Order: sequence, then C-alpha cells, then structure tokens
Amino acid sequence: MDGASQKLGDEFTVRFDDIHVTTQKLVEVVPDKKVVWLVTESNLNFVENKHEWTNTTVSFEIQEQGDQTQVNFTHFGLVPTVQCYGGCSKGWDYFIKGSLYKLLTDGKGTPGLMK
Repeated sequence: MDGASQKLGDEFTVRFDDIHVTTQKLVEVVPDKKVVWLVTESNLNFVENKHEWTNTTVSFEIQEQGDQTQVNFTHFGLVPTVQCYGGCSKGWDYFIKGSLYKLLTDGKGTPGLMK
C-alpha cells in the first residue's frame, strides 16, 4: 500500500501485482463507528471494463454487540451486474472474513495470501 489512510482526505493505492490496482480516498470517518473510502481510480486487469470500481465506495461500520464488536462491510457499486462481481466478492470474503478477522482476533492477518 502506498499513501495514507489515517485522516479525512488521505489517499492510498493498493496493488496486487498488475492484476488489481486501485486508489482510494478517505471520505468519511466517524471514530470508532465508521470509515468510508471512495475509489477514485481502478485498474482491474482481469475484466473487460478495467475501471469497474472507479467511483464506488467501500464502507466499514463498527458497532458494539455486548462484549464483542461487529463490523459491517459494504462495497457500494459492486453488484451482480458488473463483470468482476464473482471474483471480487470472493476476494472481499477472504480479506474481511479471513485476514481482517485474524488480524483483529490473533493480531496477525494474512494479506496477499489469497489463492
């Protein structure tokens, strides 16, 4: 990851080799409650429309559930009618339900290990 993602207006770029490159801008931050990224640029080399993610938003909403924390994740704009939906949904499942969960519960995630 290149860039920053700490405060409103920060921008960062995520690269998975030359297969997936996206730039996100932090557009909403409610401490301990919500984080929203706007995808300002995308280059997905595994689909026809390489810019499918551009102008979509990625939201993490956080809430306490008793003595646990619930994270609700939504990628607004990633809908069944876009070509990358199947593969991208599987990717998000891996990174949210797998890597992020491991990071939060065990202190070490598994970024970049998706097969």
